[in-house]
Amino acid sequence: MSLAILDFEKSVTDLERKIQELKRLANQQSQASGDAPAGDNLPDDMGEEIARLEDKVSKQLKSLYANLSPWQKAQVARHPDRPHFLAYIDALCEDFQPLSGDRAFHDDQAIIGGLARFRGERVMVIGQEKGHDMATRVKHNFGMARPEGYRKAIRLMALADRFNLPILTFVDTSGAYPGVGAEERGQAEAIARSIEKCLDVSVPIIATVIGEGGSGGAIAIAAANQVLMLEHAIYSVISPEGCASILWRDGSHASDAANALKLTAQDLRGLKVIDEIVAEPLGGAHRDPQAVVKALSDALYAALQAQIGRDGDGLKRERRQKFLDMGRNLGVAA
Repeated sequence: MSLAILDFEKSVTDLERKIQELKRLANQQSQASGDAPAGDNLPDDMGEEIARLEDKVSKQLKSLYANLSPWQKAQVARHPDRPHFLAYIDALCEDFQPLSGDRAFHDDQAIIGGLARFRGERVMVIGQEKGHDMATRVKHNFGMARPEGYRKAIRLMALADRFNLPILTFVDTSGAYPGVGAEERGQAEAIARSIEKCLDVSVPIIATVIGEGGSGGAIAIAAANQVLMLEHAIYSVISPEGCASILWRDGSHASDAANALKLTAQDLRGLKVIDEIVAEPLGGAHRDPQAVVKALSDALYAALQAQIGRDGDGLKRERRQKFLDMGRNLGVAA
């Protein structure tokens, strides 16, 4: 797979291109001599060079990803090849049955949800989908939901509560859609109602920030009993660019804003905004989607098993107290 290039990964990308070129030449030599395609049976000198370069790539990636700045983590979280909600649902769940519409206005494709089985457990899954190419990004409005998207989420959470189904939510949005039409149809009210419904249901809610968690558009489906976050995801009250445009009136200060926002998983775990960090493969989720799916599956299952069977009133009370305490603690920390 050809990956989009992040600025700080250019040296690694150059090495990976050399490796691909060497493997291509080895295959050409093998075919010219009448042998089968080279595959792993490379000439000794070429095989040694490729192994040396692959080792160098691994070491550089370890060094880079051990010391990512908040702004670099934001770039990784937004990587176009990073797995999105539908990719996770396809890999994690069986028998997914999407449920459409808010029963009032429209079916918003930025938020998708439905019934599914996760490791044998019946669950309701709800998540924000950004899309993986231009056509799907337009279809899903780049993951930015309108009011009807949040009202659909409310409807599905109420349905899960009625039938005693645990809720798994997946957060990946730069924020709620800020268009005139969305504001006219009550965007702020819809987000507030969605948060209220999260806090009101009597079934377990496990939320995972899989990419970008932006503003009220994220918390609308993330007021959960347990909040997980992928290692290189970000989660903040505003995007770095938006913060820079307000504080410095200059978007070029996005890097400074990212540092100030404390938006990384590591920062948020320290502030007790999230409960667990799920490790990503070396180089980020986009380099090895299967590995991150397995890690997330194990983390979700453990979190879900810890909540299933608990008293509904206790779950609700604990969830509300969790977010009340969060506000008080963050206020003291500030």
